[in-house]
Amino acid sequence: MKTLLEPTAPEPLTEPRTVETITAMVRLLMANGVLDLPRPGAGDTWGRWTTLAGLGRRDLVLGRLAEGHTDALAILAEGGRDPVPEALYGVWAARSGGTGAVVEGGALTGTVRFCSGAQVLDRALVVADFEQGPPILLDVDLREPGVQPLPETWQALGMDASDSGDVRFDRVSVTAAQVVGEPGWYVARPGFAVGGAGVAAVWLGGCAAVLDSVMAFLLNRGSADEHQHAHFGALHTAIHEADALLARTADVVDGGSEGDPALLSTLCRAAVERTARQVLDLAPEITGPTALCRDRRLPRQLADLLVYVRQHHGARDLAALGAELLKGAQR
Repeated sequence: MKTLLEPTAPEPLTEPRTVETITAMVRLLMANGVLDLPRPGAGDTWGRWTTLAGLGRRDLVLGRLAEGHTDALAILAEGGRDPVPEALYGVWAARSGGTGAVVEGGALTGTVRFCSGAQVLDRALVVADFEQGPPILLDVDLREPGVQPLPETWQALGMDASDSGDVRFDRVSVTAAQVVGEPGWYVARPGFAVGGAGVAAVWLGGCAAVLDSVMAFLLNRGSADEHQHAHFGALHTAIHEADALLARTADVVDGGSEGDPALLSTLCRAAVERTARQVLDLAPEITGPTALCRDRRLPRQLADLLVYVRQHHGARDLAALGAELLKGAQR
């Protein structure tokens, strides 16, 4: 049976973990071809998600920046566009709290939140409102005058090295050649939901990383009671259930079996988010305060996972999933 997760944990990152060290590693992976992943739906979606899960398992910030770059390349390919050679990309599409970018008079203005890699990327695919129609997607050179990262807006302890602050666009000149797809294409394209499952693969890697640390703690301690055994078994089961769902969904995305790729991708996100909740709840109960207070690795993994998995909107996303399931049953 195919699984995304390798049987053994990867080598941990060297310390300290900073924006600079993570970016250097992502650029090294890019230069070595590790981030030249198969496109979703092109026959090896499982291989794509396996790589993303492995990177997230090594470090969630590493996985986040790598996933953003690979997602941008997949979007450009889906739109029939080539990326700028050797450029490190991201996708900046958040419209949180009434913020967002807009194109007016041939210029990009506004503030976009949660721009991972705000100060270190070369280019970003930016979603922007345009006239009275659907939003458009722009391939933006982040070295252009008027692109202003606001690093002080990212105060999180979890995912601290992801450099995910706001970016202000102050009348950045744009041309028609920068537009990727038609207005509204970014969310309407088939790859939109499937790309979200790729993010879930990174979350899954983050869940597995916590389990790796918990296992190391228990083995080093040399003993565990029945409650620790039970919680550890529960986490192992939940993580591998989510893994199996992602592997099955990858097969559906590639046309290997029947199913709705978009619906299954949404289900994957919900399943991994639920698994992450279990991990965040049970892992500290298994280890107690010792591992949380005497080893930086586990509390940082938990803090990273807590922040990153909140890309899923909890009950709101589950309500949308439930409505879609009922709509499908009525057809």
